[in-house]
Amino acid sequence: MRKLFDCVVFLLLIVGRTVSLNPSLNDDLLGLIVFKADIQDPDNNLTSWNEDDNTPCNWKGVRCDPISNRVSDLTLDGFGLSGRVGRGILQLQFLRKLSFAKNNLTGGLPFNLAQLENLRVIDLSENRLMGPLPGNFFGQCRSLKLISLANNKFTGPVPDSLSSCSVLATVNFSGNQFSGLLPSGIWSLQGLRSLDLSRNLFEGEIPKGIESSNNLRELHLGNNQLTGEIPDGIGNCLLLRSIDLSDNSFQGSLPSSLQMLSLCNNLNLHKNSLTGEVPEWIGEMKNLESLDLSDNSFSGRLPTSVGNLRSIKLLKLSMNSFAGSLPESIINCVNLVVVDVSQNSLTGNLPTWLFKLGLQNVNFSENKLIGDIGASLKSLTDNSRQNLAVLDISKNSLTGAVPLALGDISKLQYLNLSKNSLVGGIPDSIEGLKALDVLDMSQNQLSGSIPLKIGEAVSLRDLRLEKNFLSGNIPISIEKCTSLTSLILSRNSLTGSIPAAFAKLTNLQTVDLSFNKLTGTLPRQMANLDHLIAFNISHNQVQGELPGGAFFNTIPPSSLYGNPALCGALVNKSCPAVLPKPLVLDPNSSDSTPDSSPANPSHRKKILSISALIAIGAAATIIIGVIAITVLNLRVRSATPHSASAFTLAGGDGFSSSPTTDANSGKLVMFSGDPDFSTEAPALLNKDCELGRGGFGAVYQTVLRDGRSVAIKKLTVSSLVKSQEDFEREVKKLGKIHHRNLVAIEGYYWTPSLQLLIYEFVSGGNLYKHLHEGSGGKFLSWNERFTIILGIAKSLAHLHQMNIIHYNLKSSNILIDSSGEPKVADSGLARLLPMVDRYVLSSKIQSALGYMAPEFGCKTVKITEKCDVYGFGILALEVVTGRRPVEYMEDDVVVLCDMVRGALEEGRVEECVDERLKDKFSPDEAIPVMKLGLICTSQVPSNRPDMAEVINILELIRCPSRGQDELV
Repeated sequence: MRKLFDCVVFLLLIVGRTVSLNPSLNDDLLGLIVFKADIQDPDNNLTSWNEDDNTPCNWKGVRCDPISNRVSDLTLDGFGLSGRVGRGILQLQFLRKLSFAKNNLTGGLPFNLAQLENLRVIDLSENRLMGPLPGNFFGQCRSLKLISLANNKFTGPVPDSLSSCSVLATVNFSGNQFSGLLPSGIWSLQGLRSLDLSRNLFEGEIPKGIESSNNLRELHLGNNQLTGEIPDGIGNCLLLRSIDLSDNSFQGSLPSSLQMLSLCNNLNLHKNSLTGEVPEWIGEMKNLESLDLSDNSFSGRLPTSVGNLRSIKLLKLSMNSFAGSLPESIINCVNLVVVDVSQNSLTGNLPTWLFKLGLQNVNFSENKLIGDIGASLKSLTDNSRQNLAVLDISKNSLTGAVPLALGDISKLQYLNLSKNSLVGGIPDSIEGLKALDVLDMSQNQLSGSIPLKIGEAVSLRDLRLEKNFLSGNIPISIEKCTSLTSLILSRNSLTGSIPAAFAKLTNLQTVDLSFNKLTGTLPRQMANLDHLIAFNISHNQVQGELPGGAFFNTIPPSSLYGNPALCGALVNKSCPAVLPKPLVLDPNSSDSTPDSSPANPSHRKKILSISALIAIGAAATIIIGVIAITVLNLRVRSATPHSASAFTLAGGDGFSSSPTTDANSGKLVMFSGDPDFSTEAPALLNKDCELGRGGFGAVYQTVLRDGRSVAIKKLTVSSLVKSQEDFEREVKKLGKIHHRNLVAIEGYYWTPSLQLLIYEFVSGGNLYKHLHEGSGGKFLSWNERFTIILGIAKSLAHLHQMNIIHYNLKSSNILIDSSGEPKVADSGLARLLPMVDRYVLSSKIQSALGYMAPEFGCKTVKITEKCDVYGFGILALEVVTGRRPVEYMEDDVVVLCDMVRGALEEGRVEECVDERLKDKFSPDEAIPVMKLGLICTSQVPSNRPDMAEVINILELIRCPSRGQDELV
């Protein structure tokens, strides 16, 4: 069809044009028009391409030879074009340069561009072209000098016909998915100057014959899967200036022929399996500007000849087994900018002479250095103070105090002194570090207080001071560090309260203040920290109630442990009610004029009498009013139908009947067949009976007058609740939903300012407590867990069948009844909101971190039942593994589905099963359930099964005879 379309376009154009045109020029024009028909031009860069023109030579991106007037160059770089490269190009027989770089072209190259005999340059880099190259792609490339297909998606082997391009000088196929062996005849290209095949999937050894490439200047084969040794013949390529063989699996030692490459300025052998010592002849490569031998298995001492590399700027030797100390001859490397010798076995003192150079980046972390840090850094020259941006000397055995001189390094952005044995305080000179981005002094023996001057380091993003002996208050000046995202101060002896200034740090994501001696309450303004993902205040003396807000409503209990005076649902402790202060009459007070004498006893006695009489009169009036109201209530109550009075709460903490029928009266409806009736709002829901709090509100247990227990949810999203008419209509719909695995709604209570939902009471606690807190001292068996997973699936399938999305799945919303069956709570409560807005849902309802489907964060993706499927997948993994969806470790954050997926890929998924089950579970059931959980948590909603399919799969897992092998 495509060929037919091209022919039709050609015929139409030929018929439509005058025969007076130059036939050869007509070929170029028609070819470009056909090419344009195959692409889209959203930025209108090709509007000048008019088929009615007599020549294309004035078109944008087109250049013609001034003598022949034939199209010689077609350069459309960065035009934003999409579509495919069509055959119209083949009409341009005199084309010398074809460049479509930095566009959005797609599809493959099914034809041979090289048949354009005059073509010298092909640049199709940075597009989205894909597929293999035709075997004869380079069949007629006698004139081709440069070809770049970099940063596309080409696959398969590079055709052997490449070696027929006799004058080819530059080949760049980097950033694709080419595979197989390197082209065997590549070294026969005598004019080859630059070969870049990096970032592909090539394997095997470098082909023999490299020594014949006398003109080679650049050899970039990094980021492949190449093996074998670096060929010794590489040293015969005397013009080589840049060698990149990094990220492969090369073995053996450095070939001695490398010393012949006196013009080479870049040698990158990072991340291979090279061994042996760095030889003395390395100093012969005197033009080296960058030497990267990191992440290999080199050993021994670094030779003193490294000091001969006077041009070197970057020296990276990290992640090897180098020993001894750095040779002092490096002081001669006056152009040195970056030194990274981390993760070796270097010994001795931190070299003082090194800081006399104008270094920008110094990394000595994870070695065996000793000595006083202050003595080493005294040698900082003005040049160093002006240039040093990164200093990492962590994980050594350095001693002494943090030197004041650090405050003079004005451009310092990264400072890591952690995991040493430093003593003393943090110097006030830190105020000079205006550009500091990361400050890590953790795991030392620092003492004293955090200096007030810390607020002057206004660029700080990451502050880590944990595991020291710091004391005193957290300075209020920290509020100036508005870029802070991570603040780790745990395991010190900090005192005082958490400053309200924290609320100004709106970028905070991770805060760890655990294991200190902090007191006071958490500032309520912290509820506005929208980016917070971890906040650990465990093992302090913090008191009071947590701030409200999406994060603090779901903060892991482990982040609160060890604060006995904390209260609220998350710590299972009711907060004391805040009551108004009683009115106290001061018998000594007087409203007399200044001339009155308070010392007059008779006068004071008279004032006391008047005050007492006023108080007594007021009290008497109140008592009479209470008695009158009580009598009226008794009369109304005696006339109230039995069905209404049956709902009166036991213990006095219930609904009080109202003698009025005005707009302030509440409406109570029970779904028991009785007609609707009105009653007064609940006077009090006893906090001692609070069962928990969630995104919709608090839940209380109470007992009806007939002795039946119910759960009452007091909605806290009143400002979002619909009108009374809509509210009642939606609740009545929910009241008609009945399923053994859903918590049933038994009634509701409505006033404009208060809405209550009345549920059946489920006595067995929630799934979260059973999994993570061992409710009742008993952990769930495998059979109980499977029953729970299957029950949840059935409840969701029932909801979805009725076109209801749950939106708020999490283990604390799964209740367990006395028979071990799960009952899903909060079903369909989102229907009570005036609109189902994903941002309202994510902040007000779907607040449990880790359960929310990724489409909640994307405006263009529709929210469907598949978001419940995602939450179910997380729940299934949580039940099998016994781990929370997101867990915050000391130095890491573990995402459950990522952990299980990684374990599955590594063939150790069975290790993810809850260790408390030990050998008391069936791998033939547990492993398929985890696989099903991963399928349900696919990032793409359409890839997730529906809940009916999930039930079928679970039943197959439980009953192998029905086809369990298909799943496994």
